[in-house]
Amino acid sequence: MTDAIPDAVLEFIDVGEGPSARRIAVRRRPGKGPGLVWLGGFKSDMQGGKAVALDGWAYERGRAIVRFDYSGHGESGGDFANGTIGSWLEDSVAVFERFCDGPQILIGSSMGGWMALLLAREIKKRAGKASIAGLVLIAPAPDFTEELMWKNFSPAVKKEIETKGFWLRPSEYGDGSPYPITRNLIEEGRNHLVLGSAIDLGCPVRILQGAKDPDVPWQHAFALTHRLPADDVVLTMIQDGDHRLSRPQDIARILAAVAEIG
Repeated sequence: MTDAIPDAVLEFIDVGEGPSARRIAVRRRPGKGPGLVWLGGFKSDMQGGKAVALDGWAYERGRAIVRFDYSGHGESGGDFANGTIGSWLEDSVAVFERFCDGPQILIGSSMGGWMALLLAREIKKRAGKASIAGLVLIAPAPDFTEELMWKNFSPAVKKEIETKGFWLRPSEYGDGSPYPITRNLIEEGRNHLVLGSAIDLGCPVRILQGAKDPDVPWQHAFALTHRLPADDVVLTMIQDGDHRLSRPQDIARILAAVAEIG
């Protein structure tokens, strides 16, 4: 069925100035609202299974959707090793303000869940042409640089990051090659921690979490729900789910959560 779906047009926007300037790759489909915005995970890109499934779902319903790659990811420019939570948030804000109009549902996976929370909070402060209608968070990893990385690193790894400025972390995802965790990523991430206080976004939030997730423990999603207002927050625990949540039944749940919001 998805074979009949034409590719969304690839566009680029420039973000940042001087040495930090980079080109961000965006795929957008015009359509009716609420629009959908995909926020991918750490070392992930907009051509992953969940993002493509969401794009197909939007296409079949005539819904607007925006996908993009953070700097140093996928088809975007920039060096992954130079990226931080702050620079990827800057990418996200720039794409949102340029390509979104009217109410938007943010769908964030893993790091994208943290990014969705930060983006929603930032957009709420601004008087732009687009607003936040709701969030769907898939195995969300807010504060992961501190809570899931730094606090769990061995003394040897911490020392390597502090002295060399980075540590090459083995990877089970992508092409399997190790990738750098930089001191700058860890230190700059501390400017964006959200789990220490209430996160009042003023919109519905749906969270999907695998109970067998080896990367983001289910307790992390539970901690997040305690920081969100209780009026319209639903946490769905998928007992046999892993971190990816990319199986057909997982994707069906994600799409149902999006449809429930609007």
